Amino acid sequence: MVAMQYEPDSAGQESYILCADCGTVISSANGAGLCVGCLRNTVDITEGIPKEATLNFCRGCERFLSPPQTWVSCQPESRELLAICLKKIARPLLKVRLIDASFIWTEPHSRRVKVKVTIQKEVLANTVLQQTFELLLVVHTGQCPQCTRLAAKNTWKASVQVRQKVTHKRTFLWLEQLILKHNAHKDTINIAEKRDGLDFFYAERNTAIKMVEFLAGVVPVRSKASEQLISNDTHSNTSNYKFTYSVEIVPVCKDDLVCLPRNQAKAWGNISPLTICSRVGNTIHLLDPMTLQQTDVTAPVYWRQPFDSLATVTDLVEFIVLDVEPSGPIRGKYVLADAQIVRSSGNGNNNVDDEGMGDDGIFHTRTHLGGILQPGDTVLGYHLTNANFNDEAFESLDVDRIPDVILVKKTYPNRRKKSKPRNWKLRSIAKEAEDVNESEKTVGRGALGRRGGVDQKNVERDYELFLRDLEEDKEMRAAINLYKAQQKQQEEEADQDGDVGMSDQPTTANKKSGSGQKGGKKRSTTTNTGMQVDQDMVVPSAQGDDTDADDEEEEDFPEIDMDELLEHFEEMEMGPEEAEQEQ
Repeated sequence: MVAMQYEPDSAGQESYILCADCGTVISSANGAGLCVGCLRNTVDITEGIPKEATLNFCRGCERFLSPPQTWVSCQPESRELLAICLKKIARPLLKVRLIDASFIWTEPHSRRVKVKVTIQKEVLANTVLQQTFELLLVVHTGQCPQCTRLAAKNTWKASVQVRQKVTHKRTFLWLEQLILKHNAHKDTINIAEKRDGLDFFYAERNTAIKMVEFLAGVVPVRSKASEQLISNDTHSNTSNYKFTYSVEIVPVCKDDLVCLPRNQAKAWGNISPLTICSRVGNTIHLLDPMTLQQTDVTAPVYWRQPFDSLATVTDLVEFIVLDVEPSGPIRGKYVLADAQIVRSSGNGNNNVDDEGMGDDGIFHTRTHLGGILQPGDTVLGYHLTNANFNDEAFESLDVDRIPDVILVKKTYPNRRKKSKPRNWKLRSIAKEAEDVNESEKTVGRGALGRRGGVDQKNVERDYELFLRDLEEDKEMRAAINLYKAQQKQQEEEADQDGDVGMSDQPTTANKKSGSGQKGGKKRSTTTNTGMQVDQDMVVPSAQGDDTDADDEEEEDFPEIDMDELLEHFEEMEMGPEEAEQEQ
């Protein structure tokens, strides 16, 4: 009897079969029974996926259309551009698994973009097929909606009208620097100068709302929105509107004299009614120079009980400090002190008493500038002795409690007389502005001063006073960007007189007073009715112009440190040569 023994197959041995179509040896684990080549010939996993598509490209802003309505700026062969290309076949790709995608190099001028796409898909039971194909995209050039509106004149969807009812443009010069620092004008398509302010035009409503919110964050304003129906489609029930936002800035500026009603002053911390505006941010900062008491007035509170300025910086008068003695508390940079002052020049009558002080005499006042004033300094203040204001709140004050003089800020006339160029510059916004003479194009300070004539001269004067405020106020400089001036620009400034006077008379005595204010430049004339009238006149010095060369510069003149200045000054407005070519 023969014993039979069963010997099973060794574990782990793989069996093979033949391909049903071509007879190639394949693994028996292949449930399809076909090799890879025959399986690809039988099943195409790229079926239903388009191999060609189009890319919309804007020539004006060089952006690509990202479906459905977004325009995106992309670099060639970037991830952003690859994402836009895959969005063209996004819906068919939901049925497969995306493994890889990459660009295939093409000629830049060919207007063709090729993408190599690798996908996977399960075709049969336990059978996953991977395949690679090329996607060809043809670039079609055109214009995006924003560039279309720019190409057509006077087309905008939203506008912001900024107004301030004052006689100067210094507030808008300050706003211009804040806008440039925060790049709030990037979506503006045009800026037009108007009588009391500026108009900003936008292609989208949300960008205009952002500008309104930005203005409300830097200055006290109140805004009002309105809309105008342009067209209406009754079939699709869609309408086209133009939106206008009116923004009004409070008419109170820095260094203005303010007289509050008694009830209003008591409600705001029982502050003295006669105050000065020390600073204007998103709130109005009022300061009592006699007690150093301060209060902040927000925009909603101001517009519920509005008040105007009693006097502005154009009414400031020059005084010479004879003696200063600190006599009170210290609050921050303010030091309460008693000062003896005298006007830098008389009222023009040249009536001198035995002591040689003239009609004005010596004034005793209390000031908040005790920390920076020294005997012999020149200071600007409001002369209230013979002032006549048409204001009910001022008339209700007790005459005995009204000071003769309220000092505001220190000035540096000796340095201003010498035309030394500044080592710093400011950027400006170069946009088209409304011009009185359409045939002539004038160049101003950014969007200001382009109306020509007297307006341009006033803006130049306000610009010089604005630069002086920046030099004297470190807090203002910290809020904006200053740039290093080029050597050529400094030489051009050296050829010009650095002093700005209120008088338009071309006399050499214009250089005598360096504050740019009325002090030292006014004389009083008497009319037939006996009323004294102040005229903007220049009073020449009794000693002649030789005394100007002997005046020494103030040691405490606020010099701007080079560390505060930024490199790469980018002047955005047209240069003199370009302006001449335009004219």
